[in-house]
Amino acid sequence: MRKKKESKKTIVLTGTAGFYGSSLLRELEKDPRYPNIIAIDCRKPPFELKKTRFYRMSLTETLADSKLVDLLKNEEIDTFIHMAFPYSPPHNLEAVHDLVSVGTMYILNCCAALKVRKIIMSSTTEVYGAHPSNPNFLSEDYERRGGYKSRFLRDKIEAENQFLAFAKKHPETIVTILRPCTTLGPNVRNYKTTFLQRSVLMRVMGYDPLVQFVHEDDVMRAFKLILENDCPGVYNIVGEGVLPISRVLKIAGKLSLPIPSPLLYPFVQLMWYAGIFAAPSSRLDFLKYLSVADGERAKKIGFKPKYSSKDALLSFLGAQRVKNVRLLERTVS
Repeated sequence: MRKKKESKKTIVLTGTAGFYGSSLLRELEKDPRYPNIIAIDCRKPPFELKKTRFYRMSLTETLADSKLVDLLKNEEIDTFIHMAFPYSPPHNLEAVHDLVSVGTMYILNCCAALKVRKIIMSSTTEVYGAHPSNPNFLSEDYERRGGYKSRFLRDKIEAENQFLAFAKKHPETIVTILRPCTTLGPNVRNYKTTFLQRSVLMRVMGYDPLVQFVHEDDVMRAFKLILENDCPGVYNIVGEGVLPISRVLKIAGKLSLPIPSPLLYPFVQLMWYAGIFAAPSSRLDFLKYLSVADGERAKKIGFKPKYSSKDALLSFLGAQRVKNVRLLERTVS
């Protein structure tokens, strides 16, 4: 790991309307060490920008790479952080394919043309998939099998592959991929937090796999660590410890409804098509089989999560209870 010298050069972020992108942008806005920031997204970040220059652009536009080069050619870009990825399964797979796979190609074409010194990609440990043959801990070098049943994850793996190929073709560029596991905290919203907010949670009967969480603040610490230091490679970002699904539901105070697989999978898929559930049945595999990532490699570059998996869960649940109380108070008044 090489410590990067302080630089006045520009940092570019994509996906700044999403949770990870907006959270990191908010951190950089407060940090005087980063005076030059450019944010690119279809939508403005959900807060006032003090020093960031925002450009509205869709990465799915034809020739978006050329447009990006024209936009950024007069900038001294040090680091390009690509975070324009959806984190909840979409219904419109074609549109998401264009954004994730084609959009990543455009970003990398732009970075090559502008000779960007460092590029960082936000990914997920879901790329490993949940399978009965998974080992207890999945290292970064383990086969990524998340795309077997999910085109959404297949596109994300394809985006990772583009970054890895770029690293081989451009060894002068520092290329880093971060794979956070399920992220929880007071602010994050995705299909998993939607699932945890239900009063009755369906489970796959006969299965109780271990799961892991990472706190949203720890994820931001990991991105800033990579931003401040040169750490090429792929890193799992996880909290300490694991919890069985049954323990998660008990801590959350939720009623558990075990349902046999042959009934649960088609039911969830039907609810997904109807727009009632936030994820298709393929995601039930994560409630059935083990998919726990190994965080040792990230520790070697200095990442130490402040929150355990249980802490992250409690942080999310505590914030939800406060919000529910406030909502009740407003309703009563």
